[in-house]
Amino acid sequence: MSETETATLGGGCFWCVEAAFKELPGVLEVTSGYAGGHTEDPTYRAVCSGRTGHAEVVAVEYDPGRLSYPDILKVFFTVHDPTQLNRQGPDVGSQYRSIILTHDDEQARIAAEYVEELENEGVYDDEIVTEIEPLSTFYRAEEKHQDYYEKNPGDAYCTFHADPKIEKVRKLFVEAEG
Repeated sequence: MSETETATLGGGCFWCVEAAFKELPGVLEVTSGYAGGHTEDPTYRAVCSGRTGHAEVVAVEYDPGRLSYPDILKVFFTVHDPTQLNRQGPDVGSQYRSIILTHDDEQARIAAEYVEELENEGVYDDEIVTEIEPLSTFYRAEEKHQDYYEKNPGDAYCTFHADPKIEKVRKLFVEAEG
């Protein structure tokens, strides 16, 4: 097996983003967590307060032989609205901001070029507000937040917000590949 790579992304509630990325062939592991803030070892409650500076993010470990970093970005920009500042749907606050936390200079370059390409093509009616910054520290979220969608299939929030993201990924990326 080839070496794996990791992409760290925040696009609203990590439950929904995690569930969508788990659908992709080539994704090996998706871990919900917190990054981009200034508080050490933050808790869910602290992050939700908006005072830690962290965003809810997912670390997507993938096989670059099956999925490229640009592929990951394409999915990311499909499953959330990168034009909403500090919010996604009903979730409001900087912890729900659109953010790409890069692991190296190459990821930073690719992400910046991808956002510029989307802007130049006018893919969105409004300006993309996605932050791109180097990942300093990723804090794994509490166990109850890992695989939340799978553990809570009847959760109304997930049914309303995660299901459409999952269906979009299945239709555009999974079925298209198969």
